[in-house]
Amino acid sequence: MPQPQGADLEAVRARREDLKQKYLHPAGERPATPVRGVHHLALIARDVEKTIRFYQEFLGFPLVELVENRDYAGSSHFFFDIGNRNMLGFFDFPGHDHPDFTETIGGVQHLALSVSAEHYDSIRAKLDAEGVEYLGPDRGVEDSLYVRDPNGVGLEFYREELGVFEGETLVR
Repeated sequence: MPQPQGADLEAVRARREDLKQKYLHPAGERPATPVRGVHHLALIARDVEKTIRFYQEFLGFPLVELVENRDYAGSSHFFFDIGNRNMLGFFDFPGHDHPDFTETIGGVQHLALSVSAEHYDSIRAKLDAEGVEYLGPDRGVEDSLYVRDPNGVGLEFYREELGVFEGETLVR
């Protein structure tokens, strides 16, 4: 993806600073959010079994439900436990052609999952042992590993506490 250069880059940075000044209120002045959290993120699976094997058997996320999609006959709706009472959900749509992943407006760029240092090391060793390609600490982001699931969904295993970004607590 082309990156802005020169004057375009400066304009982008100036716009970000304007937005920050206008909308980012100091922590003590922010209202409490009106929702309880993420119930589930719903994504589309190309192949139900490959998706289950990747998330449950490879990554260790327990499959907690597998039912027919209430809105689309024949489609499966299934969920994985990703911790803290949050779930990752998938639908499949049998008979539909699913194009390869593309990074576009409205698409999921990646899902960042908070992991302990021990689990980070374990995931990295497992990826290495299985020959799964990933982007990782060698590119200057020491606390992140990026991988794509069988559907093209980007996952980041982020060695950071929930509500914290680059060592700074953003949400309590």
